[in-house]
Amino acid sequence: MKSKISFVHKAAAFVMSAAMIFPIFAVGANAQSMMKQPKDKVLTEDQKIFHVLNRLGFGARAGDVEKVKAIGLKNYVEQQLNPGAISDSVAEAKVQPLDVLKMSTDELFAKYPNGAAVQTAVAQANGLTRKDIQGIVRKNDKNAEMKDGAMQMPKQPDAEASEADRQKYQQEIAKLYKQYNLGRPQQINQQLSASRILRAVYSERQLQEQMVDFWSNHFNVYANKAATRWMLPQYDRDVIRPNALGNFRDLLTATAQSPAMLFFLDNFQSVAPQNQPTAENRGKQQQRLEKLQNNPKARERFMQQQGLTEEQFNQRLKQMQQRMTQGAKRGTRGINENYAREVMELHTLGVDSGYTQKDIQEIARAFTGWTIVDPRGYRRAAASMISGMEDKKTMRQMRQSGLGEDAESGTFYFNEKWHDNGEKTVLGQKVNEGGVKDGLKVIDILARHPATAKFIARKLAVKFVNDNPSEAFVGRIADAFTKSDGDIKTTLRAMFTDAEFYAPENYRAKIKTPFEVTVSAIRTIGAETNGGAVQALLAKMGEPLYGWQAPTGYPDTAEDWVNTGALLERINFAVALASNRIPGTKVNLSKFSGNASDRQQLLNHFAGVILQGEISDATRATLLKQLEQPLPEVSMPAENNDAAMENASMMMRPNAQAGQGGGRRGAGQQARLLPPSGNPEVFKVVGLILGSPEFQRQ
Repeated sequence: MKSKISFVHKAAAFVMSAAMIFPIFAVGANAQSMMKQPKDKVLTEDQKIFHVLNRLGFGARAGDVEKVKAIGLKNYVEQQLNPGAISDSVAEAKVQPLDVLKMSTDELFAKYPNGAAVQTAVAQANGLTRKDIQGIVRKNDKNAEMKDGAMQMPKQPDAEASEADRQKYQQEIAKLYKQYNLGRPQQINQQLSASRILRAVYSERQLQEQMVDFWSNHFNVYANKAATRWMLPQYDRDVIRPNALGNFRDLLTATAQSPAMLFFLDNFQSVAPQNQPTAENRGKQQQRLEKLQNNPKARERFMQQQGLTEEQFNQRLKQMQQRMTQGAKRGTRGINENYAREVMELHTLGVDSGYTQKDIQEIARAFTGWTIVDPRGYRRAAASMISGMEDKKTMRQMRQSGLGEDAESGTFYFNEKWHDNGEKTVLGQKVNEGGVKDGLKVIDILARHPATAKFIARKLAVKFVNDNPSEAFVGRIADAFTKSDGDIKTTLRAMFTDAEFYAPENYRAKIKTPFEVTVSAIRTIGAETNGGAVQALLAKMGEPLYGWQAPTGYPDTAEDWVNTGALLERINFAVALASNRIPGTKVNLSKFSGNASDRQQLLNHFAGVILQGEISDATRATLLKQLEQPLPEVSMPAENNDAAMENASMMMRPNAQAGQGGGRRGAGQQARLLPPSGNPEVFKVVGLILGSPEFQRQ
């Protein structure tokens, strides 16, 4: 205990000292005041190259500056604007083992089923109802509750519960996971996040990856909202990536029709009130129910069509009656305005751009009927586990919507029956195209609105130039956006060829986000990673991918990331990386160490390797002092945190848990840090430089 207290005091002293001496991390510090170049000074050619490598990509690797010099800075920028012409075999090979990237949403629902679907399958296999299975769980856990449609596993068994029931339930669940080679839903986001990290680290198409990061936040979808996690691989693969450097209108349309966005912002449930079941329709349903109850021939025909036994038929009648009762209590769902609001405020026009509540209502009407086939995947998951089994409720809804049985779960479709076909007025323009074209017309209006050009231009300027771009600069970029009809490549070219982009005051003026810190550090020191366990430390720095709950996406300015706590976590990551403590991530610093023989020589040498020698006297003095102090201990997040990813070996074997009962990983499988390895003097210097203010800026 004494040694632990001593260590805590040492670590606390280190953090306090660093926080005081590295003023960039002080709360409210102005990042752009640090290392600011005089306005009358111009950047050297090497600085321009380094600036481009940091802004258009995730930092320079060894030899990158020389490569850009060889082809010329202008040619390099143009290459990055045309990623399709750049070979990217290394990055593609790195992500090849991640099976979720190649799977449709329909296949993901089957391979990584929702817990509720597993319960349904267990019930069917044992002649039980899903209610029976839930009853077993409740008996074993008086605090059991439903979450996202799935009963949670018992944690504190009730003393009065049947041990036999509990064991039977667990055995049946384990049997299904093993028999059908199933995975847990959390593996989907683990693999997708790993792919984002791997591509950012290894891709030669650096601007493409920066734009994927930008649009993933601009059109943010939160992974942990019910079924969205199953839809995110398709969102990244088919929506964001193909359109990242394309036309903004195409990108906006793709996001609007994406099941991930439809689910996240609830538009998949938006129905015109006049298209809801009327009292007359409910009366017809009641008549049908009574006919099945009282007419033997109708009863026999129904049983034959559905393949039901007498007992199953009676259970079906009971369910139909319950649904009618519940439907009457719920009333109509009506129009949902969430997407209509966010598409203007966050995706196009920006806040305070002149739209009204009436515009929101009219846009919401235009997007009624934009929905998802089997949005929670119950039908698909159930069918994959037991031959011939289908979720009957979902199948009935699909037939009523005019969909065939081959319609893929988790895909977009337009439900004409739910749409409001009346005339709408959006931002003063009439929308009366009819059907799905109403929504497409709204997208056209929003994409071509002058406020959208300025809003997108400003966000791009903040991303690539500085936190407070000049109005004149934003205006020039907005003009390029408008004249090119929203061509993203043309807009970026205007930005990267503008003199203000290379202004000295913008050099090293941006604070890296945690994602940028993680990727740039791995690239700079030539580390190898599989993108697995590194996710846990990224989460500790505050940016688990797809983990921002609000539709705004992660912020991109210094004031959102700079605080004393951020210093600790960034240094923790840097030390863990440099000392080879992250499972699945390895670095050999000896290839960089040269002939340095003491700490000062090591510091000078690695400041040249990592920072191109651009380190302030104050930072150099501080680092020399800190080299005399013990480094802080680094830890992973709490083991039950979804962001605490599986260890690296499990991460890169997507099916590793299959055949293990699908249970949660045990203590031995947690994402634990490894013992440090390498030369302590070297990795200490490198860790501190990576945690320094100079490296945290780009």
